[in-house]
Amino acid sequence: MTAQPTESAGRGMWSPDPLRQRLANYTIEDVLELPDDAPRVELRDGVIIVVPSPTVGHQDIGALLWMWLRQHAPAEYRAVLAVGVAVTHKDTFEPDVVLLRRPVEDGSHYFDAAQVLLAVEVVSPGTKRRDRLEKPGDYAAAGVQHFWRIEQNPVHIFAYELAGDAYKLVADATDELALDRPFNLRLPIRDITP
Repeated sequence: MTAQPTESAGRGMWSPDPLRQRLANYTIEDVLELPDDAPRVELRDGVIIVVPSPTVGHQDIGALLWMWLRQHAPAEYRAVLAVGVAVTHKDTFEPDVVLLRRPVEDGSHYFDAAQVLLAVEVVSPGTKRRDRLEKPGDYAAAGVQHFWRIEQNPVHIFAYELAGDAYKLVADATDELALDRPFNLRLPIRDITP
């Protein structure tokens, strides 16, 4: 079964089929078959969630962090932007930045959660509920070892590490994030502040 556009989609922007949304039977295969003009989406328990477009400040923080990780992470890891994390066939995420274990297939959009060492979410007004309350538990349940939540205005990083089946806060920083894991790092917050 594919993610067919609704009848009104032929006249405008793509949107998920309301019946399939109620049935919660979308899968990652459906998402992979979406039309090129479809918005960025995540799957949660078989329901398609349209991911809001990030603000300029949100994008700047993500891009600056990506650049910092590309310059400082050990060679066995690769920092990437705007890729998906496949958790199950009915659950996917679209984190702002991820740090993947190599090798990384360049032609892929979705990566298995086991390959993700660190998932980062930059919080914006349209994403705050999911980024603060839902995604940490979902990433933890998927086994992602490290999760960072970045608040804006001012930039503030909350770094979490998986302890059993839940995250524990290991650091929060507004000046410099200093951690031993996922690798030994000292990240000046000014380096990711637009």
